[in-house]
Amino acid sequence: MGGGRWRRVASQIGRSVAVWVVSTLTMLLLAGILPDFRLQSADGDSATRIAVTAAFGAGAFGLLSALVWPLLVRLLLLVPALVLGLLVFFLNGALLLLALRLNPAEQGDAAPETAVVVAAVMSAVASATGAALAVRDDDAYRRRLYRLADRRRRSGPASPASPGMVFIQLDGVGHDVLLDAVGRGLMPTVARWLAKSGTDTGRREPTHRLTHWRTDWSSQTGASQLGILHGSNHDVPAFRWYEKDRREVMVCNRPTSAAELQRRAVEATGDGGLLTVDGASRGNLFSGGADEQALVLSIAARRRSRETRSRAGYFAYFSDPANAVRTAMSFVAEVGREIGQSTRTRVHQVRPRVGRGGLYPLIRAFATVVERDVVVAAVTGDMLAGRTAVYADLVAYDEVAHHSGPASRDAAKVLERLDRSLALIENVAEHAPRRYRIVVLSDHGQSPGETFRTRYGLTLGDLVRAGCGLPVPRRAERTHSGAEARAAVRAALRRPVEEGGEQFRPSSRRSEPIVLASGNLGLVSFPDVPHRMSKEEIDARHPALLTTLANHPGIGFLLVRSEEHDGVILGPFGTEIPLDELDDNPGPLADFGPGAVDAVRRTHSFPHTADIMVNSWYDPADGEVLAFEEQIGSHGGLGGAQGRPFLLSPLGLSAPVEDGQELAGAEHIHRVLRRWLREADGPQIPLAARQDRRAA
Repeated sequence: MGGGRWRRVASQIGRSVAVWVVSTLTMLLLAGILPDFRLQSADGDSATRIAVTAAFGAGAFGLLSALVWPLLVRLLLLVPALVLGLLVFFLNGALLLLALRLNPAEQGDAAPETAVVVAAVMSAVASATGAALAVRDDDAYRRRLYRLADRRRRSGPASPASPGMVFIQLDGVGHDVLLDAVGRGLMPTVARWLAKSGTDTGRREPTHRLTHWRTDWSSQTGASQLGILHGSNHDVPAFRWYEKDRREVMVCNRPTSAAELQRRAVEATGDGGLLTVDGASRGNLFSGGADEQALVLSIAARRRSRETRSRAGYFAYFSDPANAVRTAMSFVAEVGREIGQSTRTRVHQVRPRVGRGGLYPLIRAFATVVERDVVVAAVTGDMLAGRTAVYADLVAYDEVAHHSGPASRDAAKVLERLDRSLALIENVAEHAPRRYRIVVLSDHGQSPGETFRTRYGLTLGDLVRAGCGLPVPRRAERTHSGAEARAAVRAALRRPVEEGGEQFRPSSRRSEPIVLASGNLGLVSFPDVPHRMSKEEIDARHPALLTTLANHPGIGFLLVRSEEHDGVILGPFGTEIPLDELDDNPGPLADFGPGAVDAVRRTHSFPHTADIMVNSWYDPADGEVLAFEEQIGSHGGLGGAQGRPFLLSPLGLSAPVEDGQELAGAEHIHRVLRRWLREADGPQIPLAARQDRRAA
């Protein structure tokens, strides 16, 4: 055994002893503070015997955590993720009680609830001590991060000289939101990459370039990530939509739907995806063709096995009890933070706002703590294992911005924590066996605004039912919009104005329309008609429906199929513009900015586009939209920041597009990322040389 190996062994033993000593002292301190935790017999013991009991208990607890905890975590993989945090506390407390029982003298004891507290504190202290001792030892630091992801370094040839690629998706963070966060000092890591902050900015050169890109009409994770990872998001008209041929509602974050969408994309492109060559997919809706997958929704619908279990990535992180306790404590703190923040908005009557009760505090804590910790740990493990390409999604900002607002203080705090995650990934890259280029991007932004229901007192579904002459809830009947819709129905059918509360009820027994919402994009389908209905067919069945929707002040425009013009845009005051005339006369699409016409035309070509596509009103002055869901930060349609995400790439990679061109659509992003992977795999051309070549 060489001298270097002996030194590493001695260093590891020294750290273990130091952690044991600190854990023993912590146990002694807790025994002196907590009344239901004792380390001595009822008759009392000498200080030496108490110290020995504490040392034995701390050592036994440490060994049990190392040996038994991984087995418990494997069982926890069968438990729903939202209850994982609470189980961590109770199981850790059970291990402490077992450790005390193993003492031959049987002197230690604790009440069950006290054991939970003692175990949590000891795990956190042991973790902090181990990290502090290892921070000056690069090898130990690497091994510690390596254990977080439960990866074994591969045997074989030396790591390739070509750099690997790490793609980090900050879900829902718009281009302008990122720039604002950098300007306010919330994201110092990104600011350093762009050389946009700090006292030495004048002496610092940027390492990354920031580029905005434009989403498709369906500005949401399902469409964007499918296009980015698999190169095709054809026939994804929204986050949720009804497919008449299959008689099924597709939802992008439903495992069976995600698996079907991925299958279609692979079939359309004839390619497995962006990550087919030694890739890893972490926390995504789709696999991208990666061999290594964890927390990937599209594989969750398959039969569970070691290879396909979507939650297998939890084991990589929670197999270390200290990580489990730390994340669980952060989970509980985040739940408390959300309850406090939502209470403050109610007390101060903050507008706009939406309900944030029920399970939402737990859902938020899972997205902002558990998912973030597990995904970041998986990415660090992939880098230390030398994988060629890694794509990971961090969903924290998107979840909080939906309920608190894209520019809220709550969302700003999340951005700060995401920046720290980027800094950790950057630090790990310094210890990886190969160089890595870190690309950060978003799949869409978010547009602010109150909900359609808050402003008008009824939902889009209520308005559609009223326009069809169907019964609506009493609260919707009393609104101005509901009354206008009922009057329009009667006028279209040439019936007298209702008296004495009498309601018109259609005699037809046709099935009712299916109304679905994806942010500020609404979809109306008539399930009893097997094909996509035309404007003429809809008018014949429901004469007032299209007029009611197009003239409503909360609706920007409608897209419907036309027997005469193939497709038409409908707007207020009888506006009807064929799709092939929009270049000369965009009509209501003019306010939605460049690319809106192309996005609408593309969606019109999809086989499963709804009978009526409804985009909400948009105010270009302040960027507000009206969500058809209960969200004050929304995305899914056209209008504002939701359609303007970002791409942050190292300068060592070629420019995403030539000067004067625009990145348009998720499929375009896929082609850019593919090109960068090819560049990383071949000879690297210096940036200056590329610029000279373009100039020539």
